[in-house]
Amino acid sequence: MKISNETKVGALTAIAITVLILGFNFLKGKDLTTRGNTLYTIFPNVEGLVPSNPVMVNGLQVGKVTALKETDKNVSGIIVTLTLTKDINVPHNSVAVLSKELLGTPSVNIHLGSGTDFLDDGDTIRSERSLALADKLQNRLDPTLDNLNKTMKSLDELIQKFNTMLDPTLRNNVQNTIANIANTTKSLSEFFDQQNGSLAKSMKNVETITNTFARNGSKIDSTLSNLEQATGKLADANLDGAIASMQQNMDCLQNILARMETKDGSLGALLNDRQLYDEIRNTNRSLNILLDDLRVHPKRYINISVFGKKDKSGPLMAPVSDSTRK
Repeated sequence: MKISNETKVGALTAIAITVLILGFNFLKGKDLTTRGNTLYTIFPNVEGLVPSNPVMVNGLQVGKVTALKETDKNVSGIIVTLTLTKDINVPHNSVAVLSKELLGTPSVNIHLGSGTDFLDDGDTIRSERSLALADKLQNRLDPTLDNLNKTMKSLDELIQKFNTMLDPTLRNNVQNTIANIANTTKSLSEFFDQQNGSLAKSMKNVETITNTFARNGSKIDSTLSNLEQATGKLADANLDGAIASMQQNMDCLQNILARMETKDGSLGALLNDRQLYDEIRNTNRSLNILLDDLRVHPKRYINISVFGKKDKSGPLMAPVSDSTRK
């Protein structure tokens, strides 16, 4: 049975569309070959989370993020779709935590609860946001700063008790020392401030840079791959052979120019022998005279007339000037 060209074109078009759809869904993080339960959770801020980011349980990837959608037009929350590729039981009291490391990819970690009732396909899991690096550092520094403030208050009370026992000069020195310590403490508090401190701003800048690297990771990989291919082609190129061939051609050209400067060859003789040049000019002039004589006195060379007279004029001794030649 012969298949028509129209049928072949239609089949190829259908296959191409199918491959395009499958590839598009794969790039969006949807795995069409694996089926699993789907859970939903809501985060107020996804902080760079994108489809295809992993879903982890106890450090093991059990699924991936497949979709993100805002809850309303004010974007008060973002609905995150979690597709579990492994058959695991997720208790109702489990928590989905958005985790974002300093130089890592954002992920959703499911902290399994201790309940005996498990979530079904399509259920919603409670969400929490893990503390960022700046928040963790701030939480650790807050108790230290509180203890330092308490120590400073105790020291201030102690100094006030001994203040009456000190002379005015020593008292002023102690007060200046306390003032300097207070200023230092204030500077430390401003530096570690969670919202406007220098440390918080620096950590935000670092997070912005890492997000930029994460978003452009594929472009960076493509650029490095192109650079590697270009350097590989340059390394594989036969540069030594090309240079040797070029040198050989230059040597041959130099030999030709050297022979042109001598009288050994025909071209060198034409360029350097004045006598040969003059003889060629005389030969050319004689040929021009002969052609002009043949044109002016044709009967001298060819006589086909029965009654014509023979041309008895003498031969030309110089070329006849032609008005058509300048």
